[in-house]
Amino acid sequence: MTTPPGPARDALRAPVIVAPMFLVSGPEFVIESCRAGLVGSFPTQNARTFEDLVDWFDRIRAGVADLPGASWAISMIVHRSYERFAAELELVQEYRPDVVVTALGPPSRVLDEVHGYGGAVYADVMSVEHARKAADAGADGLVLVCHGAGGHTGRLSPFAFVDEVRRFFDGPLVVGGAVSTGRAVRAVEVLGADYAYMGTRFIACPESLVNDRYRDMLVRSELGDVTATAAVTGVLCSWLTESLTDAGYDPESLAEAGRIDFSDVHGEHKPWKDIFGAGQGVGEIDSAASLADVADRIVEEYRAAGGHVAQQRRAEVGV
Repeated sequence: MTTPPGPARDALRAPVIVAPMFLVSGPEFVIESCRAGLVGSFPTQNARTFEDLVDWFDRIRAGVADLPGASWAISMIVHRSYERFAAELELVQEYRPDVVVTALGPPSRVLDEVHGYGGAVYADVMSVEHARKAADAGADGLVLVCHGAGGHTGRLSPFAFVDEVRRFFDGPLVVGGAVSTGRAVRAVEVLGADYAYMGTRFIACPESLVNDRYRDMLVRSELGDVTATAAVTGVLCSWLTESLTDAGYDPESLAEAGRIDFSDVHGEHKPWKDIFGAGQGVGEIDSAASLADVADRIVEEYRAAGGHVAQQRRAEVGV
């Protein structure tokens, strides 16, 4: 049996990647995710300075050193407007995260470097066309960002998206989009994917980078309190409606798309500074519980729902 590139499934309590979330995921978030038996990740742009990013990599490497089989990942913006790309790619080759997830651009920009140290490259995709292009470019895995995801979100149902992609791609698939329970993780496997991307469910955890106002808003929000719009970043995103209103947006008239610009992502005047992302699974958040406690609950639900189906299927067919 060959092992697909990516996280070591046998070392995971559940096939969950705690998604890399903008202005939410940091080094403690990654380390505690790994300690909880899941895959930890963070987007590199969350580190305000390059020096901060080096420190974060050092902390993560030290924090997971005593965890046999632990897997961690980063997300990199590969859009042409992102100024730190080249410098970050050098760090990636030094610190060797197990998976590099490319966002807002082609995975080909990092393939040679990541493959050079034995890592895997997964590509964030939001359409079948983008999935096909990423697969043709040599991506090891695909992250299918489906309708209902928090932050940058998709428009497709996972039921159709997974089936379409499986017609031309047999590598690891990750499904994100309102996956907020262990039952939903199990459902992702049944669809034919390998991992679930879970973000929103963990935002309120004290290990995240968010402030108390954001946490409190998450706890009291439900499905109907989420608005999807491209007006803030130029890319379709899901936001907590209350935060949009507080920032001066009218949720009833958000048809116009903003301009895509990821230079100076921590700038004081960036529109997303005080607008809070959340997916349609936000209703599952009922407290600011620790990451370990949230993970335990998800694993318990997953096992009760008969998990590890995808892993069993691979063993049966010898792949």
